[in-house]
Amino acid sequence: MSGHSKWAKIRRGKASEDAKRGAIFTKLGNSIAIAAKTGGDPSMNPTLQLAVDKAKAANMPNANIEKSIKRGTGELGGDIIEEYTFEGYGPGGVGIIIEAASDNRNRTTTAVKTAFAKNGGNMAEPGAVAFQFTRKGVIRVKAGGDAETTLLTVLDAGADDAIEEDDEVVVYVDMKQLGKVRDSIKAEGLEVLDAGLQYVPNSTVAITEAGIAQKVLKLMDILDELDDVTEVYSNFDIDESLEI
Repeated sequence: MSGHSKWAKIRRGKASEDAKRGAIFTKLGNSIAIAAKTGGDPSMNPTLQLAVDKAKAANMPNANIEKSIKRGTGELGGDIIEEYTFEGYGPGGVGIIIEAASDNRNRTTTAVKTAFAKNGGNMAEPGAVAFQFTRKGVIRVKAGGDAETTLLTVLDAGADDAIEEDDEVVVYVDMKQLGKVRDSIKAEGLEVLDAGLQYVPNSTVAITEAGIAQKVLKLMDILDELDDVTEVYSNFDIDESLEI
């Protein structure tokens, strides 16, 4: 199972638990604030609409969403939230990209660097890892009873590629077409589980040792739990036969 897919499933399960505690709302709020910097009207800002949709899916209160939008547009004043991207290598030489939103770059950089250093990884210079990934729109669709029909439907809706994973169909689109394709898929009556921009690995790094796999997942988990981190991507491919 490829790293971005396996990690996405692990992360979604954890996010569900975090949502129950409200722990995920800070991350979602920061993502909304970043998106709102280019316009506070979701109907005119597709990136903001995606961020708001994700927040609503996590049952984030409307008041919190509105506050996050106003924070991004500057209506509330205070410290400015900026978006940062970090790159690094983890155990086994896997590439990792971290997206963060913060009002203090030094604090965030130190936290990410420390996480790498204490868990068998190291930070990398900008561009050292990113070339191994492509920025794409990714849409998860519930496959239903007929995955093959779902695959054909999403391809007809404008997807560049689509693959079946368990009971879902993962759809890849040009990042500029994400909103349009997502809406087309919904119009066909399919259930869209999630949609957003992601760093998708061009190729993967095979992990065949359980110990390395555990270390990689631990580092991913620790990075994801940092308050300022909004997304974590990697190119690891864990052998499904490993017991981890």
